Amino acid sequence: MITLYGFGEGFGLVDASPFVLKIDVYLRIAGLEFERKSEIANLRTAPKGKLPYIVEGGKTIADSAFILDYLNSKPGVSLSSDLSPEQRAQAYLIAKSLDENLYWCLLYSRWISDQTWPLTKTTFFGSLPFPMNHIVPTIVRRSVRSAVFKQGLGRHSDSEIQQIFIYSLDSLSVLLGNKSYFFNDKPSVLDVCVFGFLAQFILADIDNDFNDIARRYENLASFCRNIHKRYYSQA
Repeated sequence: MITLYGFGEGFGLVDASPFVLKIDVYLRIAGLEFERKSEIANLRTAPKGKLPYIVEGGKTIADSAFILDYLNSKPGVSLSSDLSPEQRAQAYLIAKSLDENLYWCLLYSRWISDQTWPLTKTTFFGSLPFPMNHIVPTIVRRSVRSAVFKQGLGRHSDSEIQQIFIYSLDSLSVLLGNKSYFFNDKPSVLDVCVFGFLAQFILADIDNDFNDIARRYENLASFCRNIHKRYYSQA
């Protein structure tokens, strides 16, 4: 039995982290039996200080990229094995683009934009007692703001960040076209990675400029809804 350690439900999704969500949907698509242990306290036991990580048979694998490698190597799992070498190369580079670009847009939209910060603050810190419910979110937000600035995205204006976000969505929309999945006729590891991120904008119970922009892409919205309906409708 695989145990997936994540943050937990948030914004109407099984996990508010795109990295946890993509592992969760991978396990569902692959038909691998697993259980979830979801709470922010998992960060204390995370080998690399971040989530997700999985444990199976006494073996611990941390970081979503290495978890995907581990799961892809399992006998009978075909989310990568059916891809051509060229498709695997494309899947890797596109997934890394999401990790290193779209992720920071997500952080900005939730943690820095004043449009969403009140909801983010309530979702993650609303249960803390006074005065921690005021002190902790301020410290965490300041840390996130610093990280986004150092990464480079935080040096841009809000409109410029939205344009960077649109560049990624335009590219994904063109690549998907009118297909159900990015490659072939069934989900692959690329679909898992894309869903993990796009669901955070398209399916999350958040109304802000970034989510509104993402929902305008009909093929990307349909892609997310179809995967969610197929693998989460009974969750």
